[in-house]
Amino acid sequence: MIDVKIVWPVWWILAGLVLVAWLSLRARFRESIRRAPPTLDDDAIRRIEEYGSITTDEDEPLDLDEIRKEEFLFWEEERWDEAEEP
Repeated sequence: MIDVKIVWPVWWILAGLVLVAWLSLRARFRESIRRAPPTLDDDAIRRIEEYGSITTDEDEPLDLDEIRKEEFLFWEEERWDEAEEP
């Protein structure tokens, strides 16, 4: 038969590891929620148009490949009507 004196410490160690893992994941999740995603508002776009670049205080830089892809998709999907002549 298994000695109880050996089993209880093993269970306490496993419970402690599970608790530490849970607290670690909770802390990471809270940190990811606390950080706001990068924003690009109308004022920022006007500054880009005027100066050619933008400086932000945000941690993560803008993803230029994603911006190019979205811009390309916008111009591809947009249908431009020819000007009507009177």
